[in-house]
Amino acid sequence: MDQPDACEVCRGPLEPRPLRGGGALLRCTRCGHLHRDLAAAPAGHRDHAYGGEATLDRARLTLTYRSLTRGLAPTRVFEIGYGRGELLRRFLDAGARVGGVDPDQLQVGVDPAVRDRGELHAGFAEELPDTGFAADLVYGIHVLEHVTDPLRTLAVARDLAAPGGAVRFLTPAGDSYPLDWFGSAWWMLEDPTHVRFFTAESLRRAAQAAGLVDVRITRPPLDSLMTEGASLVRRLSGRPRPGGVLSSRPGLAAALATTPVAAAARLGAPRLRPTLQLHARRRG
Repeated sequence: MDQPDACEVCRGPLEPRPLRGGGALLRCTRCGHLHRDLAAAPAGHRDHAYGGEATLDRARLTLTYRSLTRGLAPTRVFEIGYGRGELLRRFLDAGARVGGVDPDQLQVGVDPAVRDRGELHAGFAEELPDTGFAADLVYGIHVLEHVTDPLRTLAVARDLAAPGGAVRFLTPAGDSYPLDWFGSAWWMLEDPTHVRFFTAESLRRAAQAAGLVDVRITRPPLDSLMTEGASLVRRLSGRPRPGGVLSSRPGLAAALATTPVAAAARLGAPRLRPTLQLHARRRG
């Protein structure tokens, strides 16, 4: 991401936001939005976008599915950044018509049922042509921090939704306490394709600028449960991990050991939670 001259969300002025441990992000003085240039904030990043663990990912998908469907029973679902299509498979098995767009950033195989029965598009969400999909639910899971133009991506999500349809996104919280504590060791900085971090205020402004209504921002307590542990391992070890901290058994074990404590702490302090969730809908 090139160094911007103004905030991409609100056009406010930017100032350096130094990171504990070295490097700096750019922070909007108006909405708090954080912009990242990899050269200015390398943060010991890994070599590739994916840094999860398969078993943990499956558990996380279950929690995410419950979060997305709370209060909804969607029959037409569209995912921006579907990856392997595992979450779309949950909706497909529940009887929904599914679609999605993905640039294949992770370079992974797509679930065969989703590939065969879903309405999938290759490429970037910002460039997606009119599909006529009219979804009850449009969502993206940790995708807004990667895209070239997040406001355009949110506008595409709005257009994909049917009138009154729900739009939901999860993205790392740039206004969470762990970023202050861990600085350049914060696990969300390990991914080299994380080029921005929203605050609750900047995410609200972005959604409203994209024409979404009934905008509400929450902090899910159980998303990215490994963040604190993985950040702690990164801070204490200090050595390069090209495959990511969770790629080694000792790193994974240490991160797992801290998870119950982190989960309990998040219940009492929402700003400990490393994720923001956008709830909105297309005007009906």
